[in-house]
Amino acid sequence: MNARLLLPDVRYQFARSGGAGGQNVNKVATKAELRFDVRNSSLLTDEERAILETTLVTKLTTEGELVLTHQTERTQLANKEKVTNKFLRLVEKAFIPAKTRRATRPSKAAVAERITEKKRKGDIKSNRRKVDY
Repeated sequence: MNARLLLPDVRYQFARSGGAGGQNVNKVATKAELRFDVRNSSLLTDEERAILETTLVTKLTTEGELVLTHQTERTQLANKEKVTNKFLRLVEKAFIPAKTRRATRPSKAAVAERITEKKRKGDIKSNRRKVDY
């Protein structure tokens, strides 16, 4: 599957990576860096752009560019596939709406149990005090 066909606004850069690979690490650029310009993407609608900017705010640069890297594999192609999959999962997860929290109350039994436990702990602590004779 060619990721370039699916992701026209994605740019890849490669650099030397650390880790396994022996002396090969020093001469081959296998670290894959994916760059996706969220603000200027032709793929996204304004609504989708706003969703991505709010959910991925910690991963965006000041210019609104998403930068992801992967360097654990020994080949450039494997790292490129891994970073592309990471990107697709991240974007897919960003578009899943968060479930709204429904406020609940603890049951009467749970409240009673909590209070009896508090009283028991208080009794234990009060028994540690010095005794007046």
